[in-house]
Amino acid sequence: MLETVGLSTGTVVLAEMGDKTQLLALILAARFHRTIPIVLGILVATVFNHSLAGLLGAWITNLVSPETLRWLLAAGFWAMAVWMLIPDKEDGGSLENPWMKRLGVFGATLITFFLAEMGDKTQIATVALAAHTGQTLSVVLGTTLGMLIADVPAVYLGDKVCTNLPMKWIHLACALLFVGLGVAALLF
Repeated sequence: MLETVGLSTGTVVLAEMGDKTQLLALILAARFHRTIPIVLGILVATVFNHSLAGLLGAWITNLVSPETLRWLLAAGFWAMAVWMLIPDKEDGGSLENPWMKRLGVFGATLITFFLAEMGDKTQIATVALAAHTGQTLSVVLGTTLGMLIADVPAVYLGDKVCTNLPMKWIHLACALLFVGLGVAALLF
């Protein structure tokens, strides 16, 4: 269980570096200057989003044979490796809507983070890890922890986080991690 939590946490921390949700955390912090509601919004959105992704991953394991699942997982991890080499961009335009202002800081964070995570690298990784390990709760715990480790400093430190990290190298390291996970899915 702890190994799965650790793998899930590490995978998402790396995948989240320079991701649009990390940039969204920076934008929210710069706009609202209220760290606690932003962090709580990120937490609730991530738990809900990654729980759905983990359940999807567990459901997939019941649909396909173990051999087919191994190849699907390997292909999925390799696709994630390629995707990591394409940096995300977020312009903050989604926060300009008047209804977002009425939701308050927590509500705006919850909705924007939940929607930003739909189909995102970390959500896809959660599906794949849950399918690969068969430990949905451990994966969701680990991926949620990984999101918080990556995004909470962005909330507290603002734009200094992204300007001091070599995003090119972080994306490359994460891509290599996903290539390794794809190979491991085939071998184990």
